[in-house]
Amino acid sequence: MDAQTQERGPSADTTRQPERHPQQTPEPPRGAEAAQAEPSPGKQSWRERLREHWILASLSACVLLIALIGGVAYWLQVRHFESTDDAFVAARSFSVAPKVGGYVAAVPVTDNQHVNAGDLLARIDDRDYRIAIDQAQAQVAVAQANVVNIDAQIDSQQAQIDQAKAQLKQAEAQLQFAREEADRAGDLVQKGAGTVQRAQQTKSDLEAQQANTSRAKAAVIGTELGLKVLQAQHTSAEASKQQADAQLDQAKLNLQYTNVQAAQSGRVVKLSGAKGAFATAGQSLMMFVPDEVWITANYKETQLADMRPGQSVEIRIDAYPGRKLKGHVDSVQPGSGTAFSLLPAENATGNFVKVVQRVPVKIVVDDWPSDIPVGPGMSVVPWTRVR
Repeated sequence: MDAQTQERGPSADTTRQPERHPQQTPEPPRGAEAAQAEPSPGKQSWRERLREHWILASLSACVLLIALIGGVAYWLQVRHFESTDDAFVAARSFSVAPKVGGYVAAVPVTDNQHVNAGDLLARIDDRDYRIAIDQAQAQVAVAQANVVNIDAQIDSQQAQIDQAKAQLKQAEAQLQFAREEADRAGDLVQKGAGTVQRAQQTKSDLEAQQANTSRAKAAVIGTELGLKVLQAQHTSAEASKQQADAQLDQAKLNLQYTNVQAAQSGRVVKLSGAKGAFATAGQSLMMFVPDEVWITANYKETQLADMRPGQSVEIRIDAYPGRKLKGHVDSVQPGSGTAFSLLPAENATGNFVKVVQRVPVKIVVDDWPSDIPVGPGMSVVPWTRVR
């Protein structure tokens, strides 16, 4: 073991050096020495590249600067506005229907036609209604004749009352004379200057005159009661005449209702009435869109902090992207849209999840363009300047 150790000792202690080939080049430096190594002549630095392409670099820098300035300017301008794409054109459109029924005689309008207030939209056959006017006029004539007849009867009854009163006065005068005659005859009998027969005769005449006076008073009362009856009949006849006049007015109105006219200026849409068709009262013949239209913009409730009536609005219509309209805020609805819906939300029941509500804002356009059709339901994008 010792001999072997002694024999292997020198070779184990000494490090064997690698042999170099005469043509082998030294290895390149590593670590910190690589940073001090010179760049190869085939690669260029970014500065040299900028110097070589200075035009392209300048243009890129200008474009970047312009985009930055434009972005800042856009942000400074846009922050003064509130916008929403939940906006549309609104109007109080309604259905046009006749008030009386009948066959449609004419429809002088067509789809999407603009009409003015008072223009004829449709006409119902009016022959039946003209006959109704003739009948109502005849009823008025009959009622008027009844009134005249009763007036004549009242005049006649008044004359009978006057006659009865005159007869009553005559009977009262005769009664007074008979009473005086009876008194004188009684005095003469008591004094012995008159006969009993004369006294009885005067007493009989007095009783007869009293009966005659009572009959005259009853005649006056009867004629006066007859006058009251005739006056009641006169009141009834006047009421009948007024009823006949009302029926005549209604017949004339029904004749006017056969002409369906535009109540205001606007456009005829969804025309369904046609000549020869039978239309009942209240049946829709067409839809009507008035000229008075506005914009309903459903802004989020978080956008209403600075929104007030009178603020200017810039509007763009989706159908005409090249057109820009001017308007102003007319009013803000005092409540969200869901609060006035058919089934409003009941937040007191079930689990509650807070959702940003939308509030309708009415925007009035200053001047609608006349060369393009604008109607309810068309989408718009309003920009309201709130600051």
